[in-house]
Amino acid sequence: MNFSRIALLCAVFASTQACAQSTAPAPSAKSAQPAVAKPSANEAAVRASLGKLAPGIKITAIKPSPLSGLSEVIVDGQVLYVSNDGKYLIQGAIIDTATRTNLTEISEANVRRVLLASVPATQKISFAPANPKYRVTVFTDIDCGYCRKMHTQIDEYNRLGIAIDYLFFPRAGIGSESAQKAINIWCAPDRKLAMTSAKNGKTLPDKNCPNFVADDYAIGRKAGVDGTPAVYATNGMQLGGYLSPKDLLKALNKLDN
Repeated sequence: MNFSRIALLCAVFASTQACAQSTAPAPSAKSAQPAVAKPSANEAAVRASLGKLAPGIKITAIKPSPLSGLSEVIVDGQVLYVSNDGKYLIQGAIIDTATRTNLTEISEANVRRVLLASVPATQKISFAPANPKYRVTVFTDIDCGYCRKMHTQIDEYNRLGIAIDYLFFPRAGIGSESAQKAINIWCAPDRKLAMTSAKNGKTLPDKNCPNFVADDYAIGRKAGVDGTPAVYATNGMQLGGYLSPKDLLKALNKLDN
């Protein structure tokens, strides 16, 4: 599975209407306004430039990049670079040649780490051993072939000390058949059993109840998920799509070294 950065470009060049819908309403003029630091000239220029490209774009953060003359901008959990005068937008990774470190990947992981840590345990469907050595967050689609393959090996992941915390990411979007299947699982009396049954191809009865499917999907979008399964370590690093139990353990062990 190839995780592209197309979603980020879509976010930057989204229509005015789509971006406006994700923008929080302005507070009442009568409400108390906290003191806000005045943005630097560079930040103001970058915001103005991106605002013209995509009115209403939701920018999480702007800060100096490792390269002089460029600002690092976080949009939907992913990083892009804009010249400090706002004239040029660059999409790609910055690599520290001395250490061979992907600095862009680290910045994105830091954003995801905070985002995923904010998800309460009650919002997840977890398959975990008694004393897990590692936990990973997996965004899953019930109709995804590799998601189903991964789940057939859930006992082996657990045996190796890996806890799997599932969040739903129906690739066809909210309102799709896959999203309804996710809701059916969440509304089942035994969610873990329902998850296993659905991933084994069993059709569950349609149900409706308060659920987190739309919330999970929104979190996935913010994290930059553009395919499933999407597997993330607790530090926010993306470990890949499907990884066999042994390969996932190797990837997690490597993060510890």
